[in-house]
Amino acid sequence: MVNRPCAPPEPAWVVLDTNTVLDWLVFRDPEVGALAAALTAGTLRWLACPSMRRELERVLGYASLARWNPDRERVLASFDTYADMVAEPPAPATWLRCTDPDDQVFIDLALSAQAQWLISHDRALLKLARRARTRGLRIVSPAQWGAPG
Repeated sequence: MVNRPCAPPEPAWVVLDTNTVLDWLVFRDPEVGALAAALTAGTLRWLACPSMRRELERVLGYASLARWNPDRERVLASFDTYADMVAEPPAPATWLRCTDPDDQVFIDLALSAQAQWLISHDRALLKLARRARTRGLRIVSPAQWGAPG
């Protein structure tokens, strides 16, 4: 019997909503610490599309973020470094509609790319978790993703 080294497991694919990205790159929320570590280590692959980057750019300009003084260039550079950019997802899945049209792109990309995770705080996305699970997609909050077990 030949002893061969095992190939490392493929990194899981994840889609992050904009608020999760802000928690990580602007607010430095400890709740996303395990997620950030997995992303920066490459054990988790973050999938994004151009409309997600544009949304992040827009949100970084919101007056409500001014008190955190986000470093726009650093945040966008981190996005560019860690996000694997893919094409815009195809037309929305008619069987899994988000009640917030602005968030539909997150579910569509996660499903079309066959991501394992969609991480979000958004109630409209989290409400789709049970139905998405039948397609192999787990929609969870950052705290749920990082929870043991």
